[in-house]
Amino acid sequence: MSDNVPPLRTQEIEKSAPSAAYSPLYQQIKALLLQGLDRGEWKPGEAIPSELELAARFQVSQGTVRKAIDELAADNLLIRRQGKGTFVATHHEARVRFRFLRLAPDDGKPVASQSRILDVRRMKAPTDVAVLLDLRTSDMVVNLRRVLSFDQVPTIYDDIWLPGSVFKGLTLEAVEQNKGPMYAWFESKFGVSMVRADEKIGAVSATDEAASVLQVEAGSPLLHVERVSYTYGDRPMELRRGLYLTERFHYRNTLS
Repeated sequence: MSDNVPPLRTQEIEKSAPSAAYSPLYQQIKALLLQGLDRGEWKPGEAIPSELELAARFQVSQGTVRKAIDELAADNLLIRRQGKGTFVATHHEARVRFRFLRLAPDDGKPVASQSRILDVRRMKAPTDVAVLLDLRTSDMVVNLRRVLSFDQVPTIYDDIWLPGSVFKGLTLEAVEQNKGPMYAWFESKFGVSMVRADEKIGAVSATDEAASVLQVEAGSPLLHVERVSYTYGDRPMELRRGLYLTERFHYRNTLS
């Protein structure tokens, strides 16, 4: 358990969610565990207490705790490791690292990826960005543009927006020094874990700018993906607008 973070107790569910009393007990325990994750009681990569310990803390059965943990594991927020316990998911781990990257090669063969940062700027939030990130237009944001290549072929042109108050110190130099996945860096450098995302997908024609970056003809068909990523507590932390070249790739999703 992290220092100076008081453990959550069962009665706290009443203060944080008035309607929780009408939800199943395991859902209330799930909400308490999410609060613990949000408060930083357990950091990414750390083990959470055992089911028995949690059952004792929340004064419920071990089965109720297990059901809550099962749902968090299904949501990729927790990871079970046989014989070792249950751990907070981290974007440093391979099984979580690429959960938001849905572009897959048509031939199914692994491809090497390379990321190149084009620009990093700080500015006041444009109106459309402010709305999606739940900010005021007077708030500062960080705008980051990059191109992601697969096997040396430019394939994704990303336009990324982040809340400036959270991502202090994010500069072009800092981003270029990071050699790992971006979400893993957000996690370790800024304490922000992206835990879910909403996406809108559509077809567009390449503008002159996009065509230059992706090395295609202007007007070429591209896939436009707008994603808002959230941290714990359903707080929006990133707006990402990506243009995808799909000549050798397809967008893959799993519905359940």
